[in-house]
Amino acid sequence: MTRGRFITLEGGEGTGKSTQTRRLAARLEALGIDVLATREPGGSPGGEEIRKLLVTGAPGRWQPITEALLHMASRSDHVATVIEPALAAGRWVVCDRFFDSTVVYQGIVQGVGEARVRALYSDIFGTFAPDLTLILDLEAKTGLARANENGREGRYEEMGEDFHKRVADAFRAIAAAEPDRCRLIDAVGTPDEVEDRLWREVSPLVETACA
Repeated sequence: MTRGRFITLEGGEGTGKSTQTRRLAARLEALGIDVLATREPGGSPGGEEIRKLLVTGAPGRWQPITEALLHMASRSDHVATVIEPALAAGRWVVCDRFFDSTVVYQGIVQGVGEARVRALYSDIFGTFAPDLTLILDLEAKTGLARANENGREGRYEEMGEDFHKRVADAFRAIAAAEPDRCRLIDAVGTPDEVEDRLWREVSPLVETACA
């Protein structure tokens, strides 16, 4: 059986990742591709329990290294029980956030260290990585305004505009450093416009897989 493809959507708060995850999954399904849409932190029963610890409470609830470890624990359960079995069964997986978010939020912006977070990931997951990562790019002020309008869970949104400017810059740096895997997508505009931009990057992967 042909292994499925793994696509992740990344970016700061309010960039439209959840909306575009659903839209991308629906568009793939319309082509007859068996798709699983999921999210991080969370995505599995154990992961969702850890998510509650991460997205609620005061901004300073956790030390950055503790937060990074909680994300890795959630991810370990998610990959082992949901993502990897789906891929092995030939399903495509579209995930709202994955490892790049931990690199950005905890590794770079919160000071744990990018190399330290990457080493921890490597120890747990080896070379496992997305086939394609779509990074939705939006100015921090606009993203935060969108997130607050939509009534998001709150903890990360409360960390301030300067924090989120650094998040946006860090995602842009990852996109520039890893062009073979990552695509930087302008998230300004209507959901339809953003979806079309994403699809232009996903369609070559579909064509290759279905050839």
